[in-house]
Amino acid sequence: MPVTAKLSRALYERLGDAVADELVDWFNMVDATYRADLRELNELNFARFDAKLEQRIGELRAAMHAGFARTDARVDKLDARMDQIKTELDAGLAQIKMELHARMAKLETRLTKRLFAFWVAQAAATAGLVFAVVKLAH
Repeated sequence: MPVTAKLSRALYERLGDAVADELVDWFNMVDATYRADLRELNELNFARFDAKLEQRIGELRAAMHAGFARTDARVDKLDARMDQIKTELDAGLAQIKMELHARMAKLETRLTKRLFAFWVAQAAATAGLVFAVVKLAH
Protein backbone atom coordinates (compact mmCIF):
# COMPACT_ATOMS: atom_id res chain seq x y z
CA MET A 1 0.00 0.00 0.00
CA PRO A 2 1.78 3.16 -1.17
CA VAL A 3 2.06 6.09 1.16
CA THR A 4 1.88 9.49 -0.50
CA ALA A 5 4.27 12.01 0.91
CA LYS A 6 2.82 15.36 1.97
CA LEU A 7 4.64 18.47 2.90
CA SER A 8 3.53 21.05 5.35
CA ARG A 9 1.63 24.10 4.12
CA ALA A 10 4.50 26.31 5.29
CA LEU A 11 6.92 24.46 2.98
CA TYR A 12 4.48 24.90 0.08
CA GLU A 13 4.32 28.63 0.78
CA ARG A 14 8.09 29.00 1.03
CA LEU A 15 9.01 26.79 -2.01
CA GLY A 16 5.96 27.39 -4.10
CA ASP A 17 3.36 24.90 -5.23
CA ALA A 18 5.23 23.71 -8.32
CA VAL A 19 8.51 23.00 -6.52
CA ALA A 20 6.76 21.45 -3.52
CA ASP A 21 4.67 19.21 -5.81
CA GLU A 22 7.83 18.24 -7.67
CA LEU A 23 9.54 17.40 -4.36
CA VAL A 24 6.52 15.32 -3.27
CA ASP A 25 6.53 13.48 -6.63
CA TRP A 26 10.27 12.83 -6.25
CA PHE A 27 9.76 11.42 -2.72
CA ASN A 28 6.95 9.20 -3.98
CA MET A 29 9.09 8.02 -6.92
CA VAL A 30 12.00 7.20 -4.58
CA ASP A 31 9.58 5.36 -2.28
CA ALA A 32 8.15 3.39 -5.20
CA THR A 33 11.66 2.54 -6.40
CA TYR A 34 12.73 1.34 -2.96
CA ARG A 35 9.55 -0.70 -2.65
CA ALA A 36 10.16 -2.31 -6.05
CA ASP A 37 13.78 -3.01 -5.15
CA LEU A 38 12.73 -4.48 -1.81
CA ARG A 39 10.07 -6.66 -3.48
CA GLU A 40 12.63 -7.87 -6.05
CA LEU A 41 15.18 -8.61 -3.31
CA ASN A 42 12.56 -10.51 -1.29
CA GLU A 43 11.55 -12.54 -4.34
CA LEU A 44 15.20 -13.32 -5.08
CA ASN A 45 15.84 -14.39 -1.48
CA PHE A 46 12.69 -16.51 -1.50
CA ALA A 47 13.77 -18.17 -4.76
CA ARG A 48 17.19 -18.99 -3.24
CA PHE A 49 15.53 -20.28 -0.08
CA ASP A 50 13.12 -22.40 -2.14
CA ALA A 51 16.01 -23.83 -4.20
CA LYS A 52 17.97 -24.72 -1.05
CA LEU A 53 14.88 -26.26 0.48
CA GLU A 54 14.29 -28.39 -2.62
CA GLN A 55 17.95 -29.45 -2.61
CA ARG A 56 17.82 -30.45 1.04
CA ILE A 57 14.55 -32.31 0.55
CA GLY A 58 16.18 -34.18 -2.34
CA GLU A 59 19.18 -35.04 -0.17
CA LEU A 60 16.89 -36.20 2.63
CA ARG A 61 14.92 -38.37 0.22
CA ALA A 62 18.14 -39.92 -1.11
CA ALA A 63 19.36 -40.61 2.42
CA MET A 64 16.01 -42.14 3.36
CA HIS A 65 16.01 -44.37 0.26
CA ALA A 66 19.55 -45.51 1.07
CA GLY A 67 18.54 -46.22 4.67
CA PHE A 68 15.47 -48.15 3.54
CA ALA A 69 17.61 -50.15 1.12
CA ARG A 70 20.05 -51.04 3.92
CA THR A 71 17.15 -52.01 6.18
CA ASP A 72 15.63 -54.16 3.42
CA ALA A 73 18.98 -55.91 2.94
CA ARG A 74 19.23 -56.60 6.67
CA VAL A 75 15.67 -57.92 6.77
CA ASP A 76 16.44 -60.18 3.80
CA LYS A 77 19.50 -61.54 5.63
CA LEU A 78 17.40 -62.14 8.74
CA ASP A 79 14.75 -63.92 6.66
CA ALA A 80 17.41 -66.15 5.13
CA ARG A 81 18.86 -66.92 8.57
CA MET A 82 15.40 -67.68 9.96
CA ASP A 83 14.76 -70.05 7.03
CA GLN A 84 18.08 -71.76 7.76
CA ILE A 85 17.21 -72.09 11.47
CA LYS A 86 13.77 -73.47 10.59
CA THR A 87 15.35 -76.05 8.29
CA GLU A 88 17.83 -77.07 10.99
CA LEU A 89 15.06 -77.24 13.58
CA ASP A 90 12.86 -79.36 11.31
CA ALA A 91 15.76 -81.73 10.67
CA GLY A 92 16.50 -81.97 14.41
CA LEU A 93 12.87 -82.62 15.25
CA ALA A 94 12.65 -85.29 12.55
CA GLN A 95 15.73 -87.00 14.02
CA ILE A 96 14.25 -86.85 17.53
CA LYS A 97 10.95 -88.25 16.22
CA MET A 98 12.77 -91.17 14.54
CA GLU A 99 14.76 -91.90 17.70
CA LEU A 100 11.60 -91.74 19.80
CA HIS A 101 9.80 -94.18 17.50
CA ALA A 102 12.77 -96.60 17.64
CA ARG A 103 12.90 -96.44 21.44
CA MET A 104 9.14 -96.92 21.70
CA ALA A 105 9.40 -99.98 19.40
CA LYS A 106 12.16 -101.47 21.59
CA LEU A 107 10.08 -100.81 24.71
CA GLU A 108 7.05 -102.45 23.11
CA THR A 109 9.16 -105.51 22.21
CA ARG A 110 10.53 -105.85 25.78
CA LEU A 111 7.08 -105.46 27.30
CA THR A 112 5.62 -108.06 24.94
CA LYS A 113 8.39 -110.54 25.88
CA ARG A 114 7.86 -109.96 29.60
CA LEU A 115 4.08 -110.26 29.32
CA PHE A 116 4.47 -113.49 27.35
CA ALA A 117 6.80 -114.85 30.02
CA PHE A 118 4.30 -113.84 32.70
CA TRP A 119 1.42 -115.53 30.82
CA VAL A 120 3.42 -118.73 30.36
CA ALA A 121 4.34 -118.80 34.06
CA GLN A 122 0.75 -118.02 35.02
CA ALA A 123 -0.59 -120.73 32.70
CA ALA A 124 1.89 -123.30 34.14
CA ALA A 125 0.94 -122.36 37.70
CA THR A 126 -2.77 -122.61 36.88
CA ALA A 127 -2.28 -125.99 35.12
CA GLY A 128 -0.27 -127.28 38.08
CA LEU A 129 -2.95 -126.10 40.48
CA VAL A 130 -5.67 -127.77 38.41
CA PHE A 131 -3.68 -131.09 38.32
CA ALA A 132 -3.09 -130.87 42.06
CA VAL A 133 -6.77 -130.32 42.79
CA VAL A 134 -7.79 -133.16 40.41
CA LYS A 135 -5.27 -135.49 41.98
CA LEU A 136 -6.45 -134.63 45.49
CA ALA A 137 -10.03 -135.06 44.47
CA HIS A 138 -9.44 -138.68 43.27
